[in-house]
Amino acid sequence: MKKTSSTTYKVGSLGEFAAWTKRVVCDPAQVDAEPKKWFDSEATARQAAAEQVSAEAMVKLLSPGNLAVLDAIDRHKPASVHELAVLTGRKEASLSRTLKRFAQAGIVAFTAGPHRTRVPALVARKVHLEIDLTGHRSAVFVDDPR
Repeated sequence: MKKTSSTTYKVGSLGEFAAWTKRVVCDPAQVDAEPKKWFDSEATARQAAAEQVSAEAMVKLLSPGNLAVLDAIDRHKPASVHELAVLTGRKEASLSRTLKRFAQAGIVAFTAGPHRTRVPALVARKVHLEIDLTGHRSAVFVDDPR
């Protein structure tokens, strides 16, 4: 079973989820050790994350400054968030928050680097916004580059 984050979600089969559920019934303290959201694949997890981002929030996230951050990730392949901050001239704390929002939307992913660094990578190249002009249902779709 692949664990992608200690707090966001877990990818596993229905059998693995059932086994985890049985363990939690026997030992409720185990519920704190695992994410609350389970998915059958990374693709489903990315789709669910994108669906949680409103069209309005995505428009704000895709500001010219933030698009420059994505361009820097794509062009320079920085080895850490710190290196990306230096490349873009952004403060590291602010940049980390922006990258977290990009990761939640399924646009950026992180891999573990040396010495506890996080290496940002661009995992989507296109975002499609579907805006219902009556305000009832808008949607965000993030293209999987593979």
